[in-house]
Amino acid sequence: MSGKDDFIFKKNNLLKTSSGRKILKKGIINDKGYLQFKKYVDLSKKEYDDFVSRFQTDLYNVIKSDSLPLVTHEEFIKEIGGSQDLRLEAKDFDIIKKKLMIDNNLFDRIRRILNSNFVKMTFPVFYALYDGYVSFKKDQELLKKRLDVIDGHLIAIDLSEPMDRIIDKDEDINYLDEYKFLNPYILLLAKQKISNAGNDIYREFENGFRSALDGQQFDYEMKVGIRDLTYENLDQSYKKYRAILGTAGKNMSLNQKPLSEIYYIGMAKAAECVGCGNEIQDAIVTNGIKSPSWPLFYSITTGSVKKGFKLTLEKSYSYLSEANSALNMLDDEFEIKPFLSFLFLTVGHYNEFWYHDLVSNRMDLLTKFQKDIDKKILNHKSVD
Repeated sequence: MSGKDDFIFKKNNLLKTSSGRKILKKGIINDKGYLQFKKYVDLSKKEYDDFVSRFQTDLYNVIKSDSLPLVTHEEFIKEIGGSQDLRLEAKDFDIIKKKLMIDNNLFDRIRRILNSNFVKMTFPVFYALYDGYVSFKKDQELLKKRLDVIDGHLIAIDLSEPMDRIIDKDEDINYLDEYKFLNPYILLLAKQKISNAGNDIYREFENGFRSALDGQQFDYEMKVGIRDLTYENLDQSYKKYRAILGTAGKNMSLNQKPLSEIYYIGMAKAAECVGCGNEIQDAIVTNGIKSPSWPLFYSITTGSVKKGFKLTLEKSYSYLSEANSALNMLDDEFEIKPFLSFLFLTVGHYNEFWYHDLVSNRMDLLTKFQKDIDKKILNHKSVD
């Protein structure tokens, strides 16, 4: 893997899960899926620095060429739904812009927000999906659009990092105002690159972006208590995962059916599956159950934290089953089918690893979580 948590794919950790043991077996026999996966992980590592360099240079130019940064900022705030949390005070614009334009400050901020599993783990996937499409169409001319499509969607995914850090206030506290300044330009740059690939691709991105914002709004409203934590509302909030990766999947086939629909299902459901694992991991890392999340919903609904996390893992399997259904839509001769099969195994291992770590090694946390849940349930009953 190529992410912040490479250690969970070490041999001793792979042995701890069912999916991990399957990964090891495929590696030992040099299974085609393993070899394809390794090829694209190695490629993404090789290409990563060039991507960062393009990102930095292009973002610098977009910022420098903007004569009306306040207008750009207000348009961004309006587009994302008017969130005041992401608004930067007008008096801070000149100071922050000057700071980011000197030394290596902009490069440092880009590196910080790129330090994300979401970005690093999707980099090799996008390369593989696009190559699969080119092979399917048997048209090498399509490779001319690859950089714009992949860069654009990676940059759009990257936008979620500074936005989340601003809202959650749990990381890079000293740089949050700078992130508020950068957000509109990151989105502008993503749009510019994706639009270079064609109108159909750009329209699909716009639709997916609006859907992701809708999901994020559901998430926020449950977090602050405007909406109840319900199954339906959680499902709506998960649009933030399936819209981002599903749309990217579609556009890795230049939004051409039928492959775009197959890619959408595989990527959207894999993203939702990873979302479950991420909620389990976050519970361990932050010593608290995220609100809203499937672990919180299931724990409150059943009254049992242990059952809540078990049901979250089962929920992840249901998402993964749908992702695997996309494989059954592909012909066996489809070039990257083995890659996708192996990819979904790594997703399963990621979730199983964090679940195993929680229930096997962190009984103290489960006890703490149960006390917190009991208190929530008691408070809810007293209000009723």
